[in-house]
Amino acid sequence: MEIILAKTAGFCFGVNKAVSCAYEQLNNSSGNLYTYGPIIHNEQVVEQLKAKGMRIANNTDDIKGPGSVVIRAHGVSPDVYEEIKAKGVEVIDATCPYVKKIHLLVNEKHKEGYQIIIVGDKNHPEVIGINGWCDNTALIADTPEDVEKISRNKESKPVCVVAQTTITSEKWHTINEYLKKVFENIIKFDTICNATSKRQDEAFQLSQKVDMMLVVGSKNSSNTQKLFEICRRNCSQTFNIETSGDLPPMNTKKIKTVGITAGASTPDWIIKEVLGKMEELNKQENEMSFKEAFENSLVTLQTGQIVKGKIIGFNNAEVYIDMGYKSDGVIPVDEFSDDPDFNPETSLKVGEEVEVFVVRVNDGEGNVVLSKKKVDSIRNWDKMEEAYENKTPVNAKVVEVVKGGVIASAGGVRIFIPASQISDRFVKDLKEFLKQPVTLRITEFNKQKRKIVGSQRVILAEEKSNKINEVWENIEIGRKYSGVVKSLTDFGAFVDIGGVDGLIHISELSWTKIKHPSEVLKIGDKVEVSIQEFDKEKNRISLAYRKNEDNPWFNAEEKFKVGQIVKGKVVRLVPFGAFVEIQDGVDGLVHISQISSVRIGKPSDVLEVGMMVEAKIIEVNLEAKKISLSIKEVAPINPVNVKQEEKEGNSSKAEENTSVPDEVIPTEHKEDMNLNIGELTGNNKKE
Repeated sequence: MEIILAKTAGFCFGVNKAVSCAYEQLNNSSGNLYTYGPIIHNEQVVEQLKAKGMRIANNTDDIKGPGSVVIRAHGVSPDVYEEIKAKGVEVIDATCPYVKKIHLLVNEKHKEGYQIIIVGDKNHPEVIGINGWCDNTALIADTPEDVEKISRNKESKPVCVVAQTTITSEKWHTINEYLKKVFENIIKFDTICNATSKRQDEAFQLSQKVDMMLVVGSKNSSNTQKLFEICRRNCSQTFNIETSGDLPPMNTKKIKTVGITAGASTPDWIIKEVLGKMEELNKQENEMSFKEAFENSLVTLQTGQIVKGKIIGFNNAEVYIDMGYKSDGVIPVDEFSDDPDFNPETSLKVGEEVEVFVVRVNDGEGNVVLSKKKVDSIRNWDKMEEAYENKTPVNAKVVEVVKGGVIASAGGVRIFIPASQISDRFVKDLKEFLKQPVTLRITEFNKQKRKIVGSQRVILAEEKSNKINEVWENIEIGRKYSGVVKSLTDFGAFVDIGGVDGLIHISELSWTKIKHPSEVLKIGDKVEVSIQEFDKEKNRISLAYRKNEDNPWFNAEEKFKVGQIVKGKVVRLVPFGAFVEIQDGVDGLVHISQISSVRIGKPSDVLEVGMMVEAKIIEVNLEAKKISLSIKEVAPINPVNVKQEEKEGNSSKAEENTSVPDEVIPTEHKEDMNLNIGELTGNNKKE
């Protein structure tokens, strides 16, 4: 049995620094000595320190002076530092430098106005400490579901994302993909510890090529658990052990290679104990007789048998399997998976264990012909029967369009979906569903005829019904919804707010008068609306769309005050005055008596639509949305002045009409011409 120890197993830099600091204080401290929380997540190290006199303070109330407190590697929030100092004891900061860097970054971005988001476990002491450096205002996401909760209460702040140092790169990238869909203004800092990433990558590679994987470290250690999760994906025989006493029973006749890695909080002496115990097992294995080893290595195969094997190679046409038989097995690619998107390059891994069906023991060239699709089908028929009996949904992918419907594959089991059951809407071309995932209810199951019929329409109808019920159960006046515009009519817009349509009346679409809803919205627009009225019995919902801040009269008391001089455009003339637009959507009335300083017969005597005027606000009635203006108190427009301007304007035009371009007058007649024009216009006076 070969034993392979990962190069990066054991203490990382930050943990080693913290533990060394704790032991150094044991040798130098004269008073009470504490660690704030366990110095690291390893029970054996913590017990050793306690045996030497180190106490653990779970909170600042546990600390009694005089003495000193060693801050754990995970770090703490600023208020903990202050509370400890207030006790009159010395603070020795053993926070991991990588974690300390996150503290400073979070504190800086928080002061700049960013909303901090931490990707990690909200209950982990490192995350709790980081949150303290932004006044405990951080949003914490460990799963896509956490992002969904965050999206419901998001603010318009810019967002800064950091990571718990021990999470996996996969989780970091997954959560960030979900965050990008929710937030627009976002910056991210990949604060996963370099040592953590390297350790995880090495564990991933090692677990791919061994029969058994041992992850040494505390079950309370975050980085140890991440290593365990990574290794278990590649190697089903993965075990998390804390000491050599936790080693699992192992059949050394079948286990040929064992990989060992350890969390960042695992001391060297525990790793050495595990290695020592493994060497003893190796010694016992070597004592096995050659005859017994040879007999155990023999494998017999029969057509129709299901066996396990490992992928040892592949190309675009075939996958090669080692089953421990004298010959390797061959799976044609089209017999490996029923997924139309299956690609050997991206879907297969050398060393991966698979179950296969023996089609022929000898294909004439000594090869064993295998099929993985047959195994998947056999295994999943029982699951399909269970789904049929329990009416549980089945996830599948459409692989073929046939007459009258489509064929979907669920783990190698082919399911027929009639065209009428693929959707809850009319489908003109079934090809739009090809290679698409579908969720089905099994409506017909006949194991003898190998026939399964499914319906996605049933699932969609149930989902729609659930959404409708949810809306009506939670509906209340003023509740806000995100909806989609479904249709427009002359009197308003219908909006889907989750399976239920509500109406935004045309009067609720804009603060200004519009002729048709299409001036504001179009079908497919996403809108924010609130419930204005509803009637459950009649299934009617009236929605509000206009926002108060868009109302032209919003904050009018601050914008329009009596005595204020405003400029505006004449937009309408009536017998009793003129309406002047002083802001988009806000008109003021100039009464006929407030236009001129002299009596006029009608406003059109001195004003016309489109004319720009200055006026004084003489009255404001916000309740009635009325503003009274006076032109005459600023610059009265009198009929005499208007006629004089018109006369002068006509005179100017007359003068212009009497002028003759010089270029059309012959040189010899210019002097006579000037004289005659002067006489006609009266400008040439004789003395």
